[in-house]
Amino acid sequence: MDRTLAADLARLPELLDATRGAAADALAALDARPVVPAAGKPHDPEPLPEHATGADAALAAFRDRWEPRLSASAGPRYLGFVTGGATPAALAGDWLTAVHDQNSNSALDGGGQDLERETVGWLRDLFGLTAAHSGTFVSGATMSNTTGLAIAREWLGERLGVSPAEDGAAALGPVRVLSGAPHSSIAKALSVLGLGRNSLVRVPTLPGREAVDPAALERALADTPGPAVVVANAGTVNTVDFDDLRAIEALRERHDFWLHTDAAFGAFAALSPEHAHLADGLDASDSVCVDLHKWLNVPYDSAVQFTRRRDLQARVFQNSAAYLGPLGDHPDLVHLTPENSHRLRALAAWFTLRAYGRQGHREIVERDIACARALGAALEADPAFTLLAPVRLNVVCFTLAEAPTPERLTALREAVAAEVFVTPTVYGGTAALRAAFSNWRTTQADVRRAAQALGAAAREIA
Repeated sequence: MDRTLAADLARLPELLDATRGAAADALAALDARPVVPAAGKPHDPEPLPEHATGADAALAAFRDRWEPRLSASAGPRYLGFVTGGATPAALAGDWLTAVHDQNSNSALDGGGQDLERETVGWLRDLFGLTAAHSGTFVSGATMSNTTGLAIAREWLGERLGVSPAEDGAAALGPVRVLSGAPHSSIAKALSVLGLGRNSLVRVPTLPGREAVDPAALERALADTPGPAVVVANAGTVNTVDFDDLRAIEALRERHDFWLHTDAAFGAFAALSPEHAHLADGLDASDSVCVDLHKWLNVPYDSAVQFTRRRDLQARVFQNSAAYLGPLGDHPDLVHLTPENSHRLRALAAWFTLRAYGRQGHREIVERDIACARALGAALEADPAFTLLAPVRLNVVCFTLAEAPTPERLTALREAVAAEVFVTPTVYGGTAALRAAFSNWRTTQADVRRAAQALGAAAREIA
């Protein structure tokens, strides 16, 4: 063994303690450090070290060279995209995931698979799904949507008497995927799956909404008879709008389609009694996407996909090899996703669910919703801003009241980046910004800081 590697092994408890200290320092500074550090000159890449220097030297180099440039995305005022943090229990679970270094895909070493299945069961219960849905961990919402649509592709083949998994997507002929306001990952998934971005048919939404118009969807289904795929939204990215899942389900009485629901973060509405009606009907979906590194507050990368047709899922993703487990009635996880290998992502989710339960995670969801409402109210009361949509759940979509050009919004966003991070969008043809609340640390004090920073920057720009 290399002498430096052997020395690190001998000193492993000390190295882990040093790492713990670095982690504690970083987390303690989250509230004070810039949310997004000012852009500086990029570092010139260093050459690969020729000789070993050890973990202590690597830790020191990281803290000096890279840590100051990292954003405070784990903190309470990183409101860009839809980004959670890591609860204390999730962080502990993620550390132990690396410690135990499981590849939890095979029953030949089954403890990890059993832990994942238990965790999926808890999540299914959390989101109000029935036992008809089976689930598997994947890396994020894009992979969850891709997996769900791959199963939908095989369902289309079943209806037409072919198998795209065996014969290729061309065996299906033209395919229609109908959606009102699909996330960009849907088109990406269709490209990956060989169905093509052009198979996505945009269906009109309700006036002033991002929710699909059920009557328009029925007309689109009737335009070309035959099996189709419908992608419903349970929480759009810009305004957290929800399709009427019950109304879409009712269309099955007259039309044949697979229902995939993108509930990347909207599924968490089910945790709040006041908002659970938004996700009503989620269980009727044939496949469901839920992202966990958003509102469950587990570290990247973690999501789950659910489906009612695990048999079709295994037909798509089966991986036949002597060293892998059999398909059977309960296929190993290796047969259920594109990944032959994946880390034990479920452990961080298991830890936070076991530690805080339904009530603890309900509190996070409801506090974030209250924070979003408070920021929306503050911006609505400030003449410098205009809200572009009601605050339905945890996203505030807003713009400048005067001259909301992309350039002025970029200037605003950059001016407040040290205090609060928001991301750009376009809504209804208007350049806008959006603030998404999904971090377990965020409080009303953070809302006040964000609102003050945005208001001051808007007046300075004006």
